[in-house]
Amino acid sequence: MIDTKVKQGGVEFKVRVVPRASKTEIVGVIDGALKIRLKAPPVDGAANEELIRFLAKVLDIPRRSLSITSGEHSRLKTVLAVETPVETIQALPGEA
Repeated sequence: MIDTKVKQGGVEFKVRVVPRASKTEIVGVIDGALKIRLKAPPVDGAANEELIRFLAKVLDIPRRSLSITSGEHSRLKTVLAVETPVETIQALPGEA
């Protein structure tokens, strides 16, 4: 299960990313963090941009509703989804 915090009019959750994967996909949940493989490399913010774009598509919310609140230069990131129900985050696919 994804650990979430209701905060600042939205939901905060952890994401563990694996850059330079063969394709962008959700792998599962590890230690309460959503694990996502990203096709983009961790160069010039490309992986962060792809993460936001991918999560917006999966959650069916606008990209402007998502932001990385910590871990911009780390594999473990905290993402804030504004005006998004906690149930939407909890419904993301699979346990690892």
